Amino acid sequence: MPKSLSAAPRQRIFSKARLKRDYPLYLMLLLPVLVQLIYHYIPMFGIVIAFQKYLPAKGISGSKWVGFNNFKTLFGNPAFNRAFRNTLIISLWKIALDVIVPVTFSLLLNELRSSAVRRTVQTFIYLPHFVSWVLLAGIFTKMLSGTGIVNRFIKLLGGSPIMFIGDNKWFPFTLIFTHVWKEFGYGTIVYLAAISGVNEDLYEAAAIDGAGHIQQTIHVTLPALIPVIILMTCLSIGNILSAGFDQVYNMYNNVVRESGDILDTLTYRLGFEQGNFGLSTAASLFKSVISCVLVFASYRISYKTSGYKVF
Repeated sequence: MPKSLSAAPRQRIFSKARLKRDYPLYLMLLLPVLVQLIYHYIPMFGIVIAFQKYLPAKGISGSKWVGFNNFKTLFGNPAFNRAFRNTLIISLWKIALDVIVPVTFSLLLNELRSSAVRRTVQTFIYLPHFVSWVLLAGIFTKMLSGTGIVNRFIKLLGGSPIMFIGDNKWFPFTLIFTHVWKEFGYGTIVYLAAISGVNEDLYEAAAIDGAGHIQQTIHVTLPALIPVIILMTCLSIGNILSAGFDQVYNMYNNVVRESGDILDTLTYRLGFEQGNFGLSTAASLFKSVISCVLVFASYRISYKTSGYKVF
């Protein structure tokens, strides 16, 4: 019997046996797949609203088609240009510090000899990652207000109160600092896991060659972290036009709109406050297209520079 003819029945038998063996896993995946389909893929058909003068009473089929007029109006809007600039500034700082701070802290934490102390510190710095920005925004607003504990401490040192939440000069800094405080614990755990996987023989070889502790960190530990740094950075670049809607929306106000308004808050305001769903969808579609391009670009760059594949 030819090999090709005999291989087909065996393949079918193998597939049936594997399906019978793994069907509980497929059933477990069914609900997440349905959630993704219902809440992420089916709503994608709503992007046609970006090309319409959409009226909820008439629906998608009855609304007037206006082509790219919504995009022309959007790009000519000074509020859009301001929000786009703010989004890039805040996001780039967040992405950079989301690498620098966790890597630095993980290197310092790795130097602790007591595993109990290290685990305790890891737990405390990781906890804020799970706290909602709705709660944290209220806490930070109280702490950073003119009469908050931070400004009281500044007064004790002889300084003048700083309006962290009500000054366009300080508000972007406040967003970046509070974001890093909340999320650096997650990154630290990731980088500590990567450090624990470094071969101890490399450190012994470096010590034999006369490398000190700092030199071992520079020439052994940091190169081992580069693939993880690339991975985390690539995952962050796709969200470069997000800048954290939940954080900004819960912390900003009309006074700091000039420096705190981002694309997501502008999109929300256009759609739900002004009822201009065409402009709102156009802004969201613009952000999604740019984010998709950035994800593929970062993937190609990481593959070309270090040979590291994200997917």
